[in-house]
Amino acid sequence: MGVTVKAHGKDKQTVKHRQSLTIIATVAAVILSGISFVLMILRVPNMHVVFYLILGLSFLIVVYMALWTLDASEKRARLARNLRRCYFIFLAIGLAFFITLQGLIISGARTEEADVDCLIVLGAGLRNGSPSLMLRQRLNAAAEYLLEHGDTPIIVSGGLGRGETITEAEAMSRYLVARGVDESLIWKEEKSTSTRENLVFSTALMEKNGLDTDSVVVAVVTNEFHLYRAKLITVKTGLTAIGISAKTPRFYLRVLYSFREAFALATEILFR
Repeated sequence: MGVTVKAHGKDKQTVKHRQSLTIIATVAAVILSGISFVLMILRVPNMHVVFYLILGLSFLIVVYMALWTLDASEKRARLARNLRRCYFIFLAIGLAFFITLQGLIISGARTEEADVDCLIVLGAGLRNGSPSLMLRQRLNAAAEYLLEHGDTPIIVSGGLGRGETITEAEAMSRYLVARGVDESLIWKEEKSTSTRENLVFSTALMEKNGLDTDSVVVAVVTNEFHLYRAKLITVKTGLTAIGISAKTPRFYLRVLYSFREAFALATEILFR
């Protein structure tokens, strides 16, 4: 009888200890997520990617620790074991899907060679009214292409961002003109706020300027991690497309954005 009471007391002590650790982990997750969210609102460069990464990892850790706490209770141990099995099965399926998506992203991260009728440069945000580092890489790739194909029209696509006084398209146009691109070849699409809108509105702009979108071949210019999804959306709009890959300037940025891109690509494949 004494042994049973002792075991029961130990069980309560273990549950209490694990509950405390779970609460600490949850509070830490909330604080880190809150800090990254505030920094994202303050428009710290690339912080939106960090926020979603912290939020996702925090969720997985807190759920696991909650199941770990539940497992310490004799009354709920069987339920906890079944839930943990489901958790790891879900995690394994998610990881396999994530790896597959990364394979698709990597497979599309290259420049293709073909004669095209039009270039579309996708927006990537401004910093104090000028193209962001990521966007400058896209514009540089487009400018280099135009050195060999100087008479190809180029669509710069991007609307007015929060807190900005000019559209992305206007800032992109100014940057290209400064690089020596003929301004008469630049068509500005200034309404879009997403990749899908970039391409849908750019298609309408091509039609407005007399291009036959049923036969036109376009080159989508974006960073390598973004190219597979951008081409996928372009094809869904009814265009024939190739990709021109712009290098992501820093390795850690490519890792962060490739992580986020996997979720965006999953949404595009599963729900669009």
